[in-house]
Amino acid sequence: MAMRKGLATKAGNKLVITSVAFQDHITRSLLHPNFSLSDPLLRCKRKVHRKKVEERYHQTQDLQEEREYVLDSAPPPLTLAQKLGLVAFPAGRLTEDEWTQVKARSVQQGDSAQPCAICREEFCLQPQVLLSCSHVFHRACLQAFERFSGRKCCPMCRKEQYETRLIHDAARLFRHQCATRIQACWRGYIARKSYRKLRKTICPKDKQLRRKFFEAKLQELNDSFVRYCHTDTEAFLSDINRSLSSSRRVFQQLERKHVSEPQESDWDRIQSQVIQRGGLDCPICLAALYSPSPITEAGTSSNQQHRCTVLLSCSHLFHQICLESFEAFSIESRPSCPLCRSVYHKKLI
Repeated sequence: MAMRKGLATKAGNKLVITSVAFQDHITRSLLHPNFSLSDPLLRCKRKVHRKKVEERYHQTQDLQEEREYVLDSAPPPLTLAQKLGLVAFPAGRLTEDEWTQVKARSVQQGDSAQPCAICREEFCLQPQVLLSCSHVFHRACLQAFERFSGRKCCPMCRKEQYETRLIHDAARLFRHQCATRIQACWRGYIARKSYRKLRKTICPKDKQLRRKFFEAKLQELNDSFVRYCHTDTEAFLSDINRSLSSSRRVFQQLERKHVSEPQESDWDRIQSQVIQRGGLDCPICLAALYSPSPITEAGTSSNQQHRCTVLLSCSHLFHQICLESFEAFSIESRPSCPLCRSVYHKKLI
């Protein structure tokens, strides 16, 4: 009887130890790490505040350095159930090579380029965590999910007791996209600016566009003329007229100085040119030219018989009366030839 009682007592003690070991394992492993049965509110608040301070510090350091590191603290001690062999030992911590393989799977799946699976928003520059199961979430979203569910499991594959690592792949992609957009906007601005310059300098081939192009050029010239000329337009035009008249007088004086009176041999040469050309009418009155010889024909008037002919140094012939009338009506001090407008010397023939 004593042996039976001893065996029963040992079996009862073993059962009690086993139940306590399982309860301890459930409390420490399956529930949220911040959850406490003794004083849940006080201890939870203290740990949450401490974690917030640490997160802010780490976020500042991460933005400055963009380093990647594991967020999980040291592995918790083994529970009584694990020590007794009732529950399997937890898996060891991932090495750096294993984290590299996990990140390669995540990059291959393109998780960082997609929205967060919890909040369905883009990662942008917000802190991003990679789980040991190769899934990616916002750090704040994952923490909120763990607090809400009360246990530590992946929201996608439901894997428990995962490890988390802070990464910056989404932030790099977001910066690259922003830089691409900025460069595209700048290149577009430069292209539009150069196109406007080309439109102002190169004439288009289309008729309507050519017309608009020349209208714009003419308007630009008019605006520049009005902007740079004097305010009194009438006085400005009067100055131009005076300048033209003074220039014309200078050129006339120079032309008169260069014209010399022909010699007798020059008059003979000029007269031979007239004979070769064969002019028979006066260019002013359009009447026939008659020489002052005494030979007359029947039926001719005495006025036509006594009209004298004048030979100019430019080899043109006129009636003397017609040329004197032309000179009387001319406003110039020294009139020019009615035909070639050159200064002349005249000889009566």
